[in-house]
Amino acid sequence: MEIKREKYLNDLVNRMHNGMIKVITGIRRCGKSYLLFKIFKKYLLEQGVPESHMIEIELDQRKNRKYFFLIVIYKILLLIKSKNNITLFVFCYSTSKRQG
Repeated sequence: MEIKREKYLNDLVNRMHNGMIKVITGIRRCGKSYLLFKIFKKYLLEQGVPESHMIEIELDQRKNRKYFFLIVIYKILLLIKSKNNITLFVFCYSTSKRQG
């Protein structure tokens, strides 16, 4: 059984072009990643957004540590957007390692 999360998808869709960074928060295992990487990504693809305009950055990977600070990501996006006149969607995620 799939939970559609239509309210959360609609919230993202209604705000996706307002120029603000969206932060998805919630308790562990509540579906944050599923909302972004399955539901929202599927919506973007259905709207004709090329997959090449979607960037996934796994912040837990050592090679991506330089992007840990969102201001760095934001500056990179501004540079790419200004050179190519495109809208990019960046999905950053970090897994929480459970203690104990």
